[in-house]
Amino acid sequence: MKVVVAPDSFKGSLAAMDVANNIASGIMKVFPLAEVKKIPLSDGGEGLVDSLIQSTGGKIHYQKVKGPLLNEINAFWGILGDGKTAVIEMAAASGLLLVPEDKRNPLFTTTYGTGELIKAALDKQCFKIIVGLGGSATNDGGMGMAQALGAKFLTAAGEELPHGGGSLSRLSSIITADMDPRIKDLDLLIACDVNNPLTGPAGASYVYGPQKGATQEIASKLNQGLSHYARIVARDLGVEVEHLPGSGAAGGLGAGLLAFLSGKLRPGVEVVIETVGLEKELQNCDLVITGEGKLDHQTIFGKVPLGVARCAKKNNVPVIVLAGSVEENLEYLHDEGITAYFSIVNAPLTLEESMKNTGKLLEIATIEIMHIWKYRHK
Repeated sequence: MKVVVAPDSFKGSLAAMDVANNIASGIMKVFPLAEVKKIPLSDGGEGLVDSLIQSTGGKIHYQKVKGPLLNEINAFWGILGDGKTAVIEMAAASGLLLVPEDKRNPLFTTTYGTGELIKAALDKQCFKIIVGLGGSATNDGGMGMAQALGAKFLTAAGEELPHGGGSLSRLSSIITADMDPRIKDLDLLIACDVNNPLTGPAGASYVYGPQKGATQEIASKLNQGLSHYARIVARDLGVEVEHLPGSGAAGGLGAGLLAFLSGKLRPGVEVVIETVGLEKELQNCDLVITGEGKLDHQTIFGKVPLGVARCAKKNNVPVIVLAGSVEENLEYLHDEGITAYFSIVNAPLTLEESMKNTGKLLEIATIEIMHIWKYRHK
């Protein structure tokens, strides 16, 4: 019997590999001779680097960069097992968790450190780079990222713009002549799980600005700044980004990567599944078990269980999903290839208790599912 265990992390509780280890433990207690292949996954946000490094036999690297508030931090990134593909989580250099709550204000935060990580990857001769968007503290349209790679953003007086989304409304011209020349050889994949455009009611500023510290007034200013920025980008770079799906991801970093680095934007889970070779592992496989912290109406929009299910469906492999919580009325997920889904919570528990005991709850749920499997396949 071969079982592929391919979960996302349970945010706040367990990393994806820890989730996989606990599920694998439950399988082995019922089927001690089973072949269990553990493939930790990510939808392009938190855990992307760990997922791809562990699945491909790559290596984590550390780099001192400027954080969202320009303070020096030690950020991580990775090189995959092929030795030539880099993977970066923008949140490792420009993430919300790097900014104390009382200092969160997207008028001033920058993606400069993310640009420094891209430069570090180029220094290691990595000309294919996967950048995961999500968890950002920023709303600068990727200006900081481009500045780190040599772009200049000038006011009408010829002065360099200050860092942060709050200065974008003063942008007069963009100079790219001094950008890192290695960019022309770069193959950049943007792993993203949202489709928000750069501006407007569904754009970066109004939808995600508040969680980064923006009031409604600040969000309005940021939105106006990004709209002005998009017009200058279109004029000076010849790239229209304002209304592209996904351009608003990570405070508009999606737009910046598209415009300055000619990135290709794809659903994060598709990038991960392709990179780790999941479809190949599903050949001659009897069962797939995947999972995420919360199974809800957002799952259908490119989350890990959906990506796994669609891949497994093509190979006619049944899929079990385990989750910390399961929303009502998700029956339509069966049509996408999810055979069955279960909450791992097996008693009245507080959220804190559930999160503290996630590993054990995963193992117990898996054991019971495997007993059903064993009875069904006598």
